[in-house]
Amino acid sequence: MATVTLKGNACNLAGTEINVGDAAPQITVVASEGLADKVVGGASDNAQLIVVVPSLDTPVCAAETRRFNTEAAGIDGVAVTVVSMDLPFAAGRFCSAEGIEGLTVTSDFRNKDFSNAYGVLIADGALAGVTCRAIFVVGKDGNVTYKEIVPEITEEPNFEAAIAAAKAAA
Repeated sequence: MATVTLKGNACNLAGTEINVGDAAPQITVVASEGLADKVVGGASDNAQLIVVVPSLDTPVCAAETRRFNTEAAGIDGVAVTVVSMDLPFAAGRFCSAEGIEGLTVTSDFRNKDFSNAYGVLIADGALAGVTCRAIFVVGKDGNVTYKEIVPEITEEPNFEAAIAAAKAAA
């Protein structure tokens, strides 16, 4: 079982570990816009940059989402999706307040299928039941080409590497 830390305290991750080269599971999450189903993973017309955050209601997650909206949302041939455990209503309010329009913000709140399928569900500790901070890039063929599980939940991912991987996958 993989682990991450929250302010230095170890947290175990639950679910199936997905690695570079693996087929990215095709999972339905809930879009903040209109509560519509949104499928992430699997083969697609575009490469996918899947940004996983614990909650948009934290400074690090909010800053990360704003940065990907600015720097990654305009990459031709790449669909950018943020996945959190936030309720879609709260995520929608965040997007409206922050001007997030270039990417899709979704929730895995219903049944945690995404979190379990990608191995990013925090199993214990203070944030048990939400996602860790992670990045997955999925090529058009549906295979994972880049993965980052951020070791310390309170820190940001490697933006440059994730964006470079997304561009390469496009």
